[in-house]
Amino acid sequence: MNAEILDLLVLLQMICVIIVAAYFITRTEIFTEALERRLSFRGGVYLILFFGILSIYGTLSGVEVLGAPINVRDLGPMVAGVFCGPVVGIGAGLIGGAFRMGLGGFTAIPCSLSTVLAGALGGAIYYAHRGRPVTVGTAVGFAVGMEVLHMGIVLLISRPFETALNLVSQVGLPMILANAIGMLIFAKLITNLLTERRTKAERDAYHEELQRKKAELQIAADIQQTFLPKSIPTLKGFDLLAVNCPAREVGGDFYDAIPLGQGKTGLVIADVSGKSVSAALYMALSRTIIRATATWHPEVSLVLADANTIIEEQSDSGMFVTLFYGVLDEKTRTLTYANAGHNPPLLLRAGATDFGRLMPTGVALGAASEQEYGAEQVTLLPGDLLVLYTDGVTEAINGSNEEFSEARLMETVLSVREHSSREIIREIRDVIDEHAGGEPQFDDITLMVLKGV
Repeated sequence: MNAEILDLLVLLQMICVIIVAAYFITRTEIFTEALERRLSFRGGVYLILFFGILSIYGTLSGVEVLGAPINVRDLGPMVAGVFCGPVVGIGAGLIGGAFRMGLGGFTAIPCSLSTVLAGALGGAIYYAHRGRPVTVGTAVGFAVGMEVLHMGIVLLISRPFETALNLVSQVGLPMILANAIGMLIFAKLITNLLTERRTKAERDAYHEELQRKKAELQIAADIQQTFLPKSIPTLKGFDLLAVNCPAREVGGDFYDAIPLGQGKTGLVIADVSGKSVSAALYMALSRTIIRATATWHPEVSLVLADANTIIEEQSDSGMFVTLFYGVLDEKTRTLTYANAGHNPPLLLRAGATDFGRLMPTGVALGAASEQEYGAEQVTLLPGDLLVLYTDGVTEAINGSNEEFSEARLMETVLSVREHSSREIIREIRDVIDEHAGGEPQFDDITLMVLKGV
């Protein structure tokens, strides 16, 4: 085996040791502290010793040419300076330089000086980046430049010059390559470490956001369910039932049945714009205000006008609520209503096949100030059917992005018109689920069915 192959094997051996050392040190908490620029005194001492020993290893494992080794002695101080700062870099350089000086030889002084300079100049690069990570290209470029400087110092100081020149001509390129490869390994491992940490931080942040979102949705769902009526009152001459099916992204749908005395009941169905906690809180505010104003005014138009004024003054978020409010009189069988921009409830008369609609009589609550709301009245006889709903019903989509639609709702109601309110609601929900075909529900589904009996 010739000398060139032996030299190559020795260099490969050095590189393998460097890989193990680099992996070990970059996974320690102390090195993480150095990268984050919060290195303690104790941690600094450990790193100085580690990279100083690595510098000594670089000297001892070198290939000797003309009494001087081809080595990676400068690598330890260079890495220490570039990634851990000038104190660690110079400390490691002093250890490696002192050891090299102790070996003697005509290149002892320039080689020892270069080792200290490697740590000092690496520290200068560390400071120049001001907290930004040093790139692989910068680190490898520095290693190449440092070894070129090393060779220049040898030529400048060592005598006889002819011997120094002969030495540099033989060891210059191998030393530059060896140190560049070593620095490349360190820099790559450190870059991968930083990438891993950044990815972990992003993953942790995403997980925290996901947990926060889940908690927020649960809070919204709890608020929404808390403010829905615990039960629906029994009405003389009418079969009334309502249901709310919250979506995964909880919105602000709500319904209410407000006892007003003298055989009158206020019926409410509403849909707040937005999702999650903000919508749930807005829904709670709106329901409370509607309940309060409903007890102040017998006229439905004034109930909505006053509610709109209060809601608009209290809200600065740009949110609004579409709402249908009607007062059902059991004695006269009349429903007097005002509709604040809500989906028109569907009215199906006994024996008829065409639906009427209780159209809006004003804009959504909170959308604009000083609004007036008209009032309308319908009579509900036995067999008449009124279906109130939110847009989560008609806008439920399937895998082809097709909406359930008002027409499909009418078709479903017609098919079960003779059934009880409970059975009608159950059938509507079943048909919506069949239409969705497993697609997630993106909006609340709220239904209220009033049937004359």
